[in-house]
Amino acid sequence: MGESGSPARFQLLGPVRLLDGERPVPVGGPGVRGLLALLALKVNKVVALDEIIDALWGHDPPATARTIVHGNVSHLRRVLRGIQGDHPHGARILTAPPGYQLTVEPERIDVHRARALLERASAEEPEKAAELLTEALALWQGPALAGVPGSVRAPELEDLRLAVHGARVDADLELGRHAELIVELSPLVRANPLAERTAGQLMRALYHAGRRGDALELYRTVSRATLRTLGVEPGADLRWLHERVLNDDLPVKVAAEPKAEAAPVQQLPPAVPNLAGREAELAWLDELAERAEAGETAVGVVTGTAGIGKSSLVVWWAHRAGRRFPDGILFASLRGFDPHHPPLEPADLLTQFLLGLGVPAEGVPEQVHERVALYRSMIAGRRMLVILDNARSAEQVRPLLPPGSRSMTLVTSRSRLDGLAVSNAAKLRVLGTLAPGDAVRLIEELAGPAGFDLNHALARLCGYLPLALRIAGARLAASAQWSAQDLVDELGNERTRLAALDVEGPDDGVRAAFDVSFRGLPPEVANTFLRLGVVQCVSAGSHLTAAIGGITVAEARRHLRVLTAHNLLAETGRDSFVPHDLVRLFLRELAENELDEADRDDVLSRSVRFYQAVADRARRKMLRIVDPLDFTGALTDAQTPPIGSFDEAQDWFTAEWENLIEVLEAARAAGRHDDVWRLARVAHTYRAVYPLLDEWTRLVEIGLEAAERSGDVLGRCWMLISRCAIALTFELPQGCLADAERALELAAAIGDDRLIVSANIHLGSALTLLGRHDEAIRTLRRAVEETERTGDLELRGQALNNCAEAEKRAGRFIEAIGHQVASLEIDRTLGDESYVVVSLNNLAELSMRIGELAAAERYVWEAVDLTISRRFVLQEGVLRLTLGRVLRAGSDVDGAREQFALALKILSDVNPKLATLVRAELTDLDESP
Repeated sequence: MGESGSPARFQLLGPVRLLDGERPVPVGGPGVRGLLALLALKVNKVVALDEIIDALWGHDPPATARTIVHGNVSHLRRVLRGIQGDHPHGARILTAPPGYQLTVEPERIDVHRARALLERASAEEPEKAAELLTEALALWQGPALAGVPGSVRAPELEDLRLAVHGARVDADLELGRHAELIVELSPLVRANPLAERTAGQLMRALYHAGRRGDALELYRTVSRATLRTLGVEPGADLRWLHERVLNDDLPVKVAAEPKAEAAPVQQLPPAVPNLAGREAELAWLDELAERAEAGETAVGVVTGTAGIGKSSLVVWWAHRAGRRFPDGILFASLRGFDPHHPPLEPADLLTQFLLGLGVPAEGVPEQVHERVALYRSMIAGRRMLVILDNARSAEQVRPLLPPGSRSMTLVTSRSRLDGLAVSNAAKLRVLGTLAPGDAVRLIEELAGPAGFDLNHALARLCGYLPLALRIAGARLAASAQWSAQDLVDELGNERTRLAALDVEGPDDGVRAAFDVSFRGLPPEVANTFLRLGVVQCVSAGSHLTAAIGGITVAEARRHLRVLTAHNLLAETGRDSFVPHDLVRLFLRELAENELDEADRDDVLSRSVRFYQAVADRARRKMLRIVDPLDFTGALTDAQTPPIGSFDEAQDWFTAEWENLIEVLEAARAAGRHDDVWRLARVAHTYRAVYPLLDEWTRLVEIGLEAAERSGDVLGRCWMLISRCAIALTFELPQGCLADAERALELAAAIGDDRLIVSANIHLGSALTLLGRHDEAIRTLRRAVEETERTGDLELRGQALNNCAEAEKRAGRFIEAIGHQVASLEIDRTLGDESYVVVSLNNLAELSMRIGELAAAERYVWEAVDLTISRRFVLQEGVLRLTLGRVLRAGSDVDGAREQFALALKILSDVNPKLATLVRAELTDLDESP
């Protein structure tokens, strides 16, 4: 079809269907439709293969479940190609470990279109909102997810339908369509009297249609049903509505409020001219205001790190939303984090508010509790907004909270003020940094355009922090001599970046803003924070923090949560606490200035010991390692993160890799050469299993340099073997043989028999890479014999595998198969799954060479499943290449093309040399008759 196709559409709200325009396209049975639904529900996100299998088969999947899913994915891809051709905006199903990902514009899936219409309607006037919501409801073509296995469930789709319907009814109520709603809602409430939102909407319609008695009778019916079924009274919203109907004082929502006799109080400070981004936060504030209008408690806390724009957001929104609060807006700066003044006392703030509400100075009570009582009585029942800016604590805020409903309170603070959530049901919103595009717009509003790349570089160097962005923009706007490139150059140096973001006033720069937050920390937490600054870790967990602070893990976790509550760290995942980029630079300066050299050296020593010990434990869970370089006993179990399985080891290395490299670089800068090469060696295993050329090379080169500087022969030998392993993995022959030969010389000089065997295995593989197959086979067979003598299973498995590779390249396929099968048995015995993958791939290639295509495909699919579950990205790319070759040999040209394309996508990022081979395969395939 080529590029003439049109993008497919997906229907989930009814029978699950794939649509070409309005035409349903057959896709297959319930299993295929279920797979399609699972991918479409999480559009543009990865759905794990295990999650797909659980959803389709529950707890009893067939043994061939993975193969069935692979086949169904391939089938769906062919169907999509038939509809769309090569349309640039067409839907694609990508292989994305640990599963698959449907990439398509969400608007082409009815579920996501319904959500989008619901969101759009929330910002529209009632008439337009009702139109959009009617369109959304029309997307339901029957029960959602019809025609898929019963185990595939998505209860959120019914919640979405109810939300859309409820919002549409609300819009119709505002439009006065009471008679029509009574006809529509009455049967719904009779069918389900426990649906309190629908019952409340029907009560409103009855009341405003002049049927107050029917509205009260409806409440009694619902109340009886709730008591009988649930044993409780109806919810607070319905009880409030009943009280209003009972008192005959339920206003029409769109009716204008009577004007106050006196001009309402308006204490808002000026707002920034424009607010960059923050659409989600503004929608959250609108929703909070709607809760107040509905009579619910509406207390919001906007929190975030210094300079994140909390006050700017709240004040800007308040100016826009002022019409919602006809009785006025009270505003006070509580000076919670003012470096020159103590926080304002509640008594003083109450006086300020009472005077603003019109109480004469002589009428302000002397006693604080009397001021609280007068303040609350004056605003009770009014529709007001109270803004409490820059609060220090929950205790400072509580006396100023309006009583009851209708009013709304917004609190801004650098602290989270969790106590308000407990005592006053406050809703919390943590502000993050701006999106890159919004950050650039903020700079351009102040300084004008300076070129796309320059302004994006400026925004990135400012960490997308609004305060830093405003300072950068102001500097550019204030001086014609300064260009954006000049400022980018100054900010590009981490040592001068914070100084470049200072301003003339001593308390207005980024550094000063962070310093105020730091000075407010408890002393023991401040000390932990300082010690985190010695090693510039990207993130901190409780075990690392405990290790460098000499405290318990429980204490460390408490300190990290205090730092998070003060917004100096952000908790980005379970036990993962991350500073903003500028906070990290501030923290480094602070540690250098406030900790003496002995303390900094102690922190570095503790960091190195921690990562040596935990990396050693983790690598031994990934591979069965017999290695005299053993740090596993350096820490107790209580001091070590739980690493009891391969997955936990992998997750730890993934999460801590950047930190580990930072500690390695810090130890290197401090001249700790012995520590460096040992840490590099224990970390080497992770990159051997998950190879990335640049990162692995950098790690090993640092380790080799350190071993050479320390004069440690053992270290030089190990690091040469590590560098040789890189060359073998990525087939880089230059220097590989020399490294293996030098490692063998050093191993012989040490007299370590096991190290000699390991060096010989790498020497044999280097000879294989250079095409010297006979020499390689002789060397590797001697290594096999030596391991048979010593009973060293780990090295024997490696020697057999590498010998099989040499024999395969020499064309000795039968001998190679024998050695490879023996290697696979050892790999399975030891549980070394990365080696299992290599053995299976080699067996697949060998089976293909001797014409056993069915066996080859079985081997390679088993290995593919393992690479996906273990996230072996490079290995998966290699296997996809092998699978493409096997399928091509079996004349499955479409299947081969699909696997080559997947291999190219994976290998382009991790192994360009292999990617070139895949491109050649694809070209050859396309040119073949």
